This record gives sequence, C-alpha cells and structure tokens, in this order.
Amino acid sequence: MIPGDSMTADAWDADVLVVGAGVAGLCAALAAAPRRVLVLCPDDSARASSSALAQGGIAAPIGPDDSVDVHVDDTLQAACNSADPDAVTRVISCAAEALTFLEACGVDFDRDRSGRSLHLEAGHRRARVAHAAGDRSGEAIVAALWARAHAATHVDIQSGWRAVELLASAQDGVAGAQIIDALGRSAVVHARETVLATGGIGRLYRLTTNGEHATGDGLAMALAIGARTAALEFVQFHPTALRVDADPLPLLTEALRGAGARLITARGAPVMASRHVLGDLAPRDVVARAVWEHAQAGESVLLDATAVFASDKASAFPGARRTALAHGINPAVAPLPVTAAAHYHMGGIVVDASGRTSVPGLWACGEVAYTGLHGANRLASNSLLEAVVCGTAVGAAIGAATSRRRPVVASRRLEIPVGIGVDSRLTRLRERMWHAMGPVRDAVALNAALAATLTERDGMPPEDKLVRLHFELAAAMIFAAATREESRGAHWRSDFPRRDPTRDGPRAVYPRGCRAAGNAA
Repeated sequence: MIPGDSMTADAWDADVLVVGAGVAGLCAALAAAPRRVLVLCPDDSARASSSALAQGGIAAPIGPDDSVDVHVDDTLQAACNSADPDAVTRVISCAAEALTFLEACGVDFDRDRSGRSLHLEAGHRRARVAHAAGDRSGEAIVAALWARAHAATHVDIQSGWRAVELLASAQDGVAGAQIIDALGRSAVVHARETVLATGGIGRLYRLTTNGEHATGDGLAMALAIGARTAALEFVQFHPTALRVDADPLPLLTEALRGAGARLITARGAPVMASRHVLGDLAPRDVVARAVWEHAQAGESVLLDATAVFASDKASAFPGARRTALAHGINPAVAPLPVTAAAHYHMGGIVVDASGRTSVPGLWACGEVAYTGLHGANRLASNSLLEAVVCGTAVGAAIGAATSRRRPVVASRRLEIPVGIGVDSRLTRLRERMWHAMGPVRDAVALNAALAATLTERDGMPPEDKLVRLHFELAAAMIFAAATREESRGAHWRSDFPRRDPTRDGPRAVYPRGCRAAGNAA
C-alpha cells in the first residue's frame, strides 16, 4: 500500500490503480507522475506478464533504408484491411522516441557497427526489429522498467494480487477493483482512475506460448461492467512454438526464420512451398495455418535452424539455444519440432488515443486494449512498441488531469474459492477453445463450443466468480467468431474462406454482441 493512502487492511485507497505490471502497465505508472500510483502484480516480474516472455524485440523504422511510411504500410498490409490508419501512423511515428525512452530506463539494445542491430521478421520488408540481450528482449525491457518503477517515489508495487471485479461507481463509471491473493483472500481498492494492463488471453487455449496469468481477466472484467470491445475473434497463433511437454510452450522467435531457418516436414519437404510469395517469412496467420493443417493431417513439422546455430548467427539466439538444449535437442545438429500455439490477442477493450475506454474512470493499454493498430493480424514485434507508446500515453493523460474520488455503488468483500474444481473446468475450456477457436474454424465447431460453454457457465454457483469470468470471455470470443462469416487475417473460416470486402474498415467493432448469445458478456 502507498504510505498514507491505506484505509483498512481490507479496503485500500489509491489515486491511480494500475492492474498489471508488464511493459504497458509499468510505462503507464511511470508516466502518471505526479499522481500516486498503485500497481498490482500477480507474481514476480519474470512470471507476471507476457511482456517478459517476448523474444522478438521491438519494431522501429530507424534503419537507413527504412521509414515510418514503409513500416505503416507493412502494418496495414498485415492487418488485412481492418487496422486504423491513424492509430498505426501515430504509434509508429513514436517508435524512435520509444527506443530512446527505454534506453534511458536502462535497456541495453544490441548493437553492431552501424548502431542498434536490426533484425528481419515475417511481414516486414525491412530489418527493423531491435533486440536486447539477443532473443530475451522482453525480459530485458521488463527488468529495466521494473527497476525504474521501484525507484520512482510516486509508484508502489504490490505483488501477489490480481483483480477479479471492477467496482461500479455511483456516476456510471469505475471506482477501483476487488482483488484477491493466491490464497483467495480478498480486499477492495478504491481508486480515482483505474488502468487495465492485464495482457492477453492465451491461457484460454490448450496450446499457448503465454504464461499462467494470461487468462483474460482484465478483458472479462471490462465486458462485465459494460465497456465497449472490438475484434474478440482475432487471435494470433505463433507458428513455431517448440512442441514439447511443457505449459506454456517455449517460443522459437520468428527472427530465426529471418536468419535463415526453414520449416520442413518430417520427410524434409518445405512447408511453405507455393503457399506465399514470402515463403517462410509470410505473415504469421499464413504460416500458422500451414503448420496447423500439417498437424491435423498427422504430419510433424520441424524448424530446421541447424545452419543458423552452426554459424556465428547463433550468438543472437541464446534463449532459443538454451531452451532447445533443456529439452534434449541440440539445434545445431537436429531440427526442432514445432506447433502452432495461441500467442497474441488483437481484440480487446476499445480505447481512444489516450487509452480512455467507454466507461468513465477506466483506462486500458497493452494487449488488453483495442487501439486499432493490429486489426485482424498483428505485424511481428509491433506489440512491445504499442505497449510502450500507448502505456506512456495513458499515464501522461492521467498525470495531466485531476479527479475526485468516485463513490462506489457497493463495496463488499467476496470470498472467492480457488482449487482443483477451477482447474478441471478450465482444462476442459482450454481444450474446447483449441478445437473450435484455433487457426481454422467452422460453424459446426463454433456453435457447439458456444452452447457447451454457456451451459457450463450457467451451472456455476455465483461464488465461482473467477472461473466464471473466463467462461464469459470465452463465450464472447466464440460468439464473435461465429458471427464473422468470412476469413480475415488470423480469423480463418473453412466454411467462409474468402474475405468479405463489405466488412473492410479500420474498426471491426460490435456492441457487446454476446448478449444475444445468452448474456455471455
């Protein structure tokens, strides 16, 4: 608790509450000075956010042959006629400034003779991805921001807590959150401004690269209180997760293919032959779908990076090498078994340029927010850029404003059970999401998954608030996918394989449509 702001052991008072301590949340907290900020973090910095797992780095058009316009065009192309051009230009125009800010925070970007070393990733026409500590960029960036936040006198970080419900204010807004710790003990935080920076939804899927806290809590809480959302059906699957007995699956960075690694079948045939003009560097949705289809046909897919790891290029990928060796594979000798896995959510809470949601007192940034940058398919390494730029924008807007305490409609503590029952239900849900909401979808599987999810949700006792949140979000996502009867970017319908040009537009927004499917939202 921030000294002097505590009310009781079970009810805290905060000027600004930031839920989440990844790159977006930490940037928002730092930029909110001189406002007093309480940051809630469910775990230590290395485990609490997807940001720390990011390998590819941060995209920025700073190379001598690059420009903001080229980066913007690559982003719009990847987004499949659904990104917001204004949002794309605004974020990418701040990329160089974002790198300078991170360096001022202590991030030591990798360098070569020409300056910051830049890497090529899928969908980019230029090498523009800056790394820190090789393929451990997210970890390096989070560590630097974490240290800066701990040193900031206006920021207090409370680890071991997660939010489970937003508190409704008497003025039709948000006035803080109910929170719980790992033992299920609860407290209430009253806040003048509440920022959701809770990351993505990967843990709703059986196969994912996301850590244990990426369960979509922030998005589910926002849906429950009536916040406007968009594009919940757009889930990006990374095509090269290491196929081993682990949860989450280790990620093999896309930069490996940029350095020359190739996808092959167990028979040695190239996976991406004749599929796309960019081959192994095609957009992620194309590559992930190819890997998925081979797996559905019972054929293994391998990432042959032996030439990369047998050369001096291996020094750029210490994390991937260490991960492979830990699972008994020498990547300089043997190809790496891979699978597609849920990786990033393009949809989220609709926000304006400053991160304001449709609900007074509620802000959002990072993966939980829908800014219009990614559209139907995220361009690789644009996410950390968005987290820095948009997180900073949220903090700056809050820091420049003043607000009074928002009276709460009802401030009650709920005992929220945790345990094996929750785990077994979520295991079933994750399997269902992988089957129906994977890289290839169809009406039969989606409708069956929606009916089963709503039935299970409706059978839960009211006190099962935490697991109910996950089911309501999953139902909203499934409903969104079922109602988008076309294929676009990461959303691929085998029964509607073409893009519907009448649905082109910068914001694929629907107004809480899942209410039509049994009040799922």
